[in-house]
Amino acid sequence: MKAAFVFHPDVEGDVDEGYDWYERRRTGLGEDFLAAVEEVYARLQMNPQAHPRIYREVRRASARRFPYGIFYRLHADRIEILAVQHSRQDASRWQSRA
Repeated sequence: MKAAFVFHPDVEGDVDEGYDWYERRRTGLGEDFLAAVEEVYARLQMNPQAHPRIYREVRRASARRFPYGIFYRLHADRIEILAVQHSRQDASRWQSRA
């Protein structure tokens, strides 16, 4: 059985921010960013333990092609997505959600 995703309330804003930034750079690039994030979610469904812990119980999965990390925590019945964050953003942003 696949674990359900539970998203921190700020994750939608994280993804929207990334989408908007890339879409302003080139039409369609925002859609590519969304696809890369969705691909990470699919990988997490397949093997959520594939990524190492980086802070307490938080793990990071990297998006392909884009310098973004998906920060998450595993629970017995769900995968909790804490943040979708650019690699150059301050780590305290996602750590405050952990």
